Amino acid sequence: MSFVYLKLQQHKGTSTSVDVIPLKVTNVSVSVDKTIPNIPVPLSGLATGESATVALDLGMSNKRISLQGILLETTLERSHTSGSLIFTPQEVAQLIASGVDSTGAARYQAINELVVLMNSNVDEDYIDRGKKADSPSDPSASSLANGTLTEKIPFTFRSRGASLTKDNEFVVLARAFPTSSTSQGLTGFIQSFSFELNSETVEVSFNMEFVVANVLP
Repeated sequence: MSFVYLKLQQHKGTSTSVDVIPLKVTNVSVSVDKTIPNIPVPLSGLATGESATVALDLGMSNKRISLQGILLETTLERSHTSGSLIFTPQEVAQLIASGVDSTGAARYQAINELVVLMNSNVDEDYIDRGKKADSPSDPSASSLANGTLTEKIPFTFRSRGASLTKDNEFVVLARAFPTSSTSQGLTGFIQSFSFELNSETVEVSFNMEFVVANVLP
């Protein structure tokens, strides 16, 4: 089972094999930087002896995922072709490179989603997964210790709780937190993709930069 994979623009439903490219990743780096406009307050130091700066939090940030790994011989399926085919590592690299070079209009080429599965003990409602599985109607009545059941869910920047609840207490239009391994991953685009073809190895090493964004159209 692959824990990191790319989805094509044409991907539909919850399939993890059709219109999907699995990756063998050795390192995932997550970067988030926040943009907050700030303005020094003129003459503020005269009254208090300490200058002041006013910052306006407009909810702007940049999110980037850096991946390093290798491409291996991989079985891939396309919804426009019946059955699966075995692609060489070089062919997989070529598919990804052509996808980065394409536009969103080429739905069978463009890549618009990255899924990085991570371990999770706590579900979308702040309930321990083991206790919920042991006693679905009343998890608090379970005698199991916390952390007895771990599931895979996509890494996300979303928060637990429905709109106006839990971590989204003051958020009116909260987006759903992942509930299973087939939940939506990170949408965006591959900003850069590089790989090496080495005569001494069968696999193909690669580096990738994925930017989280709502891509239009």
